[in-house]
Amino acid sequence: METSKLQNLAMNDNGFVFDPNSGYSYTSNETGIFIMKLLAQGKDKVQILEAIQNEYEISEDHFSSDFDHYLLMLEALDLVEL
Repeated sequence: METSKLQNLAMNDNGFVFDPNSGYSYTSNETGIFIMKLLAQGKDKVQILEAIQNEYEISEDHFSSDFDHYLLMLEALDLVEL
């Protein structure tokens, strides 16, 4: 997975995301920002699951389906390449 575009995003903890390359801005919830920051650090799905489970009570199955959906959304926004 190619996540280098995420490294260039300006993200704050209030959910504001700005892409200086495209000029687009987005909003995300706390969990989405958390995941994008981990992806930008090069973390894989298993590492992100562990980090999420340390912060939130979530099953692996629930995480997996939500994470896959989130990645598809990031791909549609041209922020990651799967």
